[in-house]
Amino acid sequence: MVDKSKLEVNFKKKIKELVEHNKNYYSKNRPKVSDSEYDILKKELIDLESKFPFLKSIGSVNKIVGATPSNDFKKIKHLSPMLSLSNAFNREDMIDFVKKVNKFLNFDKKNIELFCEPKIDGISATLVYEKGNLSKGLSRGDGTTGEDILLNLITISSIPKKIDPKKVPDLFEIRCEIYISKKDFLKIKDQFSNPRNAASGSLRQKDPRETKRIPLKYFAYGFGAVQPMIFSKQSEFLEKIKDLGFIVNPISREVKNIEEIEKIHQQIDDLRSSLDYDIDGLVFKVNDINFQKRLGNTSNSPRWAIAYKFSAEKASTRIKEITIQVGRTGAITPVARVEPVTVGGVVVSNATLHNEDEIIRKDIRVGDTIQIQRAGDVIPQVLSVDVSKRHKSSEKFKFPSKCLCGAETKKEINKTTKKLDAVRRCFKGYDCKFIAKEKLKHIVSKEAFNIDGFGKKVVDQFWNLNLINEPADIFKLDYKKIKNLEGWGDLSVSNLKKAIDKSKKITLDKFIYSIGIRHIGQENAKTIAAFFVSIKEFSKIYDLKIRKTMLKNLRELDGIGETQTISINNFFSINKNIKIIKNLIKQLSIENYFVENREGKFSNKKLMFTGGFKSISRSEAKSIVESNGGKVLGSISKKLDFLIVGDSKPTRKKIDKAKEMKIKIITEQEWNEILDS
Repeated sequence: MVDKSKLEVNFKKKIKELVEHNKNYYSKNRPKVSDSEYDILKKELIDLESKFPFLKSIGSVNKIVGATPSNDFKKIKHLSPMLSLSNAFNREDMIDFVKKVNKFLNFDKKNIELFCEPKIDGISATLVYEKGNLSKGLSRGDGTTGEDILLNLITISSIPKKIDPKKVPDLFEIRCEIYISKKDFLKIKDQFSNPRNAASGSLRQKDPRETKRIPLKYFAYGFGAVQPMIFSKQSEFLEKIKDLGFIVNPISREVKNIEEIEKIHQQIDDLRSSLDYDIDGLVFKVNDINFQKRLGNTSNSPRWAIAYKFSAEKASTRIKEITIQVGRTGAITPVARVEPVTVGGVVVSNATLHNEDEIIRKDIRVGDTIQIQRAGDVIPQVLSVDVSKRHKSSEKFKFPSKCLCGAETKKEINKTTKKLDAVRRCFKGYDCKFIAKEKLKHIVSKEAFNIDGFGKKVVDQFWNLNLINEPADIFKLDYKKIKNLEGWGDLSVSNLKKAIDKSKKITLDKFIYSIGIRHIGQENAKTIAAFFVSIKEFSKIYDLKIRKTMLKNLRELDGIGETQTISINNFFSINKNIKIIKNLIKQLSIENYFVENREGKFSNKKLMFTGGFKSISRSEAKSIVESNGGKVLGSISKKLDFLIVGDSKPTRKKIDKAKEMKIKIITEQEWNEILDS
C-alpha cells in the first residue's frame, strides 16, 4: 500500500530541488549539478507523475522545466533588418524579376549575374561577431527586432564561437537558417508535427539544455552588418566564410540568364527528395554586392533577391460544402470545405475558391471531386474539377447576393479597367459584425499593433464572450473575467496584459495601417503619416470640408492616387468609423511620424522627375532622393522644391508649369554634379 503523505513529501522535495537547479542555471549562471544529474532528477519526477497522477495537483514537472525568471526572451534590435523575400512561382515571374532589376539599374538587355542557393525550410537566425567573438545570436522576430537566443544557438557545435580577428571585419553579422535533418527528425517525430516546427520549438526553449537534446544544424547564407565591407560578390562571401569554418550549402552556384535559372530550378526540384533536409525553392540573388546596395530594399523585401518556389504539392479530394467568409474590407470569399487530405505534409480541410467569377468559370459544385494545390504558405486552392466523377443530380452553386449579416452585397466598378470587380463586397463596415471581427484580427496582427499572444483564436474567443466589440475594447479588457476562462491562468493573463500595455504606444504610420482602410497598405500608410506627421493633424480628416482639401493634396504624393483617396473618403464618411477611431485614439499614445535619413543632400526637400536618365533609372533616382532625406512627388505643385529634367523625352507641359510656378529646374547634368559633390 502506497503511503500518499510520504510520497507527497518526497515529490515536493524533488520539485523544490528542480526549481533550485533552474535558479542556479538561469539567474546565477552557476549550475551545481551536471546535465546528466539534472536529467535523472527530471526523469524520476516524470515517472512519479505518470505512476501517481494525483501528484500533478502539487506541481507538474512540465510547468517548471524550461521556465526562466523572465517571461520572454530579451528583445534586441537588428543591426540591419532581416527582411522576407518576395516569391516567384514560374518562369514568367523570374523573367519579370530580372527585368525589374535591369530596369532599376538602367541596364539595357544585359544579363546580370545571379547567385542561386537552396531555400532551406527552417528558422532564420543571425550571429553577430565583434572582433571575432560571437557576441549576439538573434531570432528573426519581426525583421526589425529579434529575440536573444544566443544560449540556444551555441548548443549547435558546428557554429564557430570565435574567429581569428585578423581574418574578419571588426563587426561581422552572419545570417543562417537553422534546421533538422530528415534522418534526425525521424528519431523525434512523435514530439513535433514537422522538422520546421521542431527547429522552431527547440530555439524557443527557455532551457538551452532542452535545445541541446535536439540535433539542430545550420547553413550560413548571407550577411547583415559588416564593417568594414571586404566582399564584392555573394559567391565570394560564401567562399570566405566557408574557409572560416561556417557551413554553407554545397549546391549553390552562379547563373547568368533565364535558361540557366530554369535549368537549375528543374535540376534541384528533381533532386530535393534525395536531400537530407527540406527545401521549398531556390533563392536567386544579384551576385554583385555593389549592385545589391544600389537596388536596396522595399519596406518588406530586398529588390535584389527573390525566392523561386518549387512546383506546388497537389492532391485530390471531394467538396463537402461551400461556405462564405467575410473579410475586414467586406470582401465575400467562398471557401470549399473538403474531405481532409494531406498536401505537402499538411492536412488540408479547406480550400479557397477566390470569388464568384472563379466558381462560374470552373463550374465548381458541392460534391465535386477536385484537385487542390498548396504552394509554400499559400492557402490551398482548387485547380480543377473532375467532371467525370460528378453526380447526375449535381446542381450549379448559386452565389449568395447577401452578406452573412443580411446586407445586400455588390461589385464595384474598377477605376482603372472600368469593369466590374470580380469580388463582391458588403459595405456596412463596423455595422457588419463579421467585418468588425475581422478588423479586430487585423488590428492585433504582427504588422499592426503586434500584440503578442493575441491571435485570431483569442479574438474569436473574446468576441464570442462579448469581451471585445471594437478596437478600443482591446485596451479595456476585464482581466479578472479572463482569468476564469478555460485555458487562461495568472501567467498567461499577466503576459497578455503586458503585451497590450506595450502596444498602446504606436507610431502614426502603424496606427493608420492598423485601422484597416481599404487600399491603404504599409507603404501607403508611411506616405500618409509623413504628410500629416501627428495624430492631431490626421484627426482633422474627420471634417468633410477639410478632408476634401487634404485628399487633393494627398493625391500629389507619389504612391497615393485616386483609388486610395476615394477609399479614405469613403471610410471617414461613415460616422460609426469616426466614432470607433476616436474611441481607439483615447486609449493610445500615438507618436509623431519622423522620416528616417532626414540628413542628406535633399533633406526636407520635395522633388519631381520628368524624362529618362542615361546613367540610372527613375526608380533608382527616387531611391537616392529618399535615402538622402528628400521626398518624391507625383505632380507639380507649390510644395515642390525642384523639378529634375532627364535628357530623354521630358514632358514639356511639366517644365512649362514649373517655370510658371517659379520652381527650380535641374538638368540631368546638374543632378549628376549634385550627387558627385
